[in-house]
Amino acid sequence: MTGRFDAVWRRSVKRALILGGLEAAALAARANFWPGARGRGAIFTLHHVRPPEGHPAEPNAHLDITPEFLDRAIRRLKADGYEFLSLCDVATRMKEPHGPGAKPFAAFTLDDGYRDNVEYALPVFERHGVPFTIFVAKGFATRTHGMWWETLAALLNVLPEIRFDFGPNSGPGEISLPLETAPDKLDAFDRFSRFIASGPETEQVAVIDALAARHGIDALKITAQLTMDVEELRALSQNPLASLGAHTVSHRSIAQLDRAEARQEMLACIEWMETAFGTRPKTFAYPYGTANAVSERDKDLARELGFDLAVTTRPGTLNETLRDRMTGLPRISLNGYYQVPRYVSALASGLPFALSAKPRMAGDKELSPAGEVVG
Repeated sequence: MTGRFDAVWRRSVKRALILGGLEAAALAARANFWPGARGRGAIFTLHHVRPPEGHPAEPNAHLDITPEFLDRAIRRLKADGYEFLSLCDVATRMKEPHGPGAKPFAAFTLDDGYRDNVEYALPVFERHGVPFTIFVAKGFATRTHGMWWETLAALLNVLPEIRFDFGPNSGPGEISLPLETAPDKLDAFDRFSRFIASGPETEQVAVIDALAARHGIDALKITAQLTMDVEELRALSQNPLASLGAHTVSHRSIAQLDRAEARQEMLACIEWMETAFGTRPKTFAYPYGTANAVSERDKDLARELGFDLAVTTRPGTLNETLRDRMTGLPRISLNGYYQVPRYVSALASGLPFALSAKPRMAGDKELSPAGEVVG
């Protein structure tokens, strides 16, 4: 019981510290403190955009924002003087001289190709005339790969407890984890995430999928329910505000693969997208995108394969030092736990990243060195 209490306490303290930092940064940004931290602009990343009703609160709540919050975030950035660019235009803008008085820019990206991006996010982008990029994983669109974080969340939300053998480093045989409360689910999710990081991702995810299947949960069916298929993506690509970027085939951590396999993950997605949609993608998002999931080798590969830019999920704004490092750009995640417009201003100001050691503001599926998914 003490361990579970400590985990809840640590999680509460972490969120309180983040909230405090955001409030302080919002005040400093409003006072125009350290304007240079804003840089030239920011790239935002989202996952789900949908109403909160009917969706489990945990453990993927950090991946969900509401359409209303997206609308308010765009309005706030407009009020702050931002110009909205497509991601390809960001590559062009970064190469141009940055004169005094130039407007900061903002670009919106959405990872994984969730269907709610069209149902709920697209009307917001159209209302404001804001371009956006959706990063597509071939394996999701063609229904050959599951989304382990979605499969695991579905499993943890239908059981009162779960038994699982986490391997020799976790004690002998199966252990039982309670799933009665939201903190229980988060603790279990973290435990399974460490298990996934403890071995080859493909093999560990297959174990999770098999466990889910034993409880009547089909990983590929979840992918089909949540993400757009090829025809839906092709239709979306005709919208003048929309563009499609590459996101590998299987959504594995690129840095954990050898060079040949990492290159093939990127190249196979590129070639498939060129055939399916008639255009070779010029932008790329690394799965996970954290420091341990993207290496310098991977950035070189993205450059060799012809991407104009590639984005990570390491938080930060874009400045002049990145002009020659366009295949490793930072993004700012809009996190479901912090859906307050002034926090968007605070993050876009760059102050939270300049004043601290880059706090974890990610709203992404971030596999840390310990294998934890953080939000």
